Amino acid sequence: MPINKNHEFEEIDNIKCSIVEKNVTLERVFFLKKLLELNGYAVYTSPNLDTPDLEQKLFTIGVSNLLFNTTNAIFGRLLRTENNQVVTLDYWKQKETVAFNKPYYEI
Repeated sequence: MPINKNHEFEEIDNIKCSIVEKNVTLERVFFLKKLLELNGYAVYTSPNLDTPDLEQKLFTIGVSNLLFNTTNAIFGRLLRTENNQVVTLDYWKQKETVAFNKPYYEI
C-alpha cells in the first residue's frame, strides 16, 4: 500500500509496477514509453499495446522499478532527454518540445 497517493502500485501483465500515469492517450503512452525506456526503465501498459483497436482506449503506464516516483524523478532532476538535457515539468507535460535547463529565476 502506498504511503501517499503520488506513489501507487498495480499489477500490469502479472508484474508489480510503480504507476507513472493513468487514463492517458496512445500518443502520451508513446511519448512516456520512449522517455522512460531511454532512462533505463522497463515500461508496461494496460491494456497492452499489442491488442487491436487501440485508438479509442485510455491506458495506464507503469514501470517495474518499484522505487520510481514521477514527482521525485521530475523535481529531483533524475530523467534525461535524448540530448542529455534534464527533463523539466513542462517537457514531461509536453508543453515544450525541448527541455530547457535554465533555473526558474533566469526565465
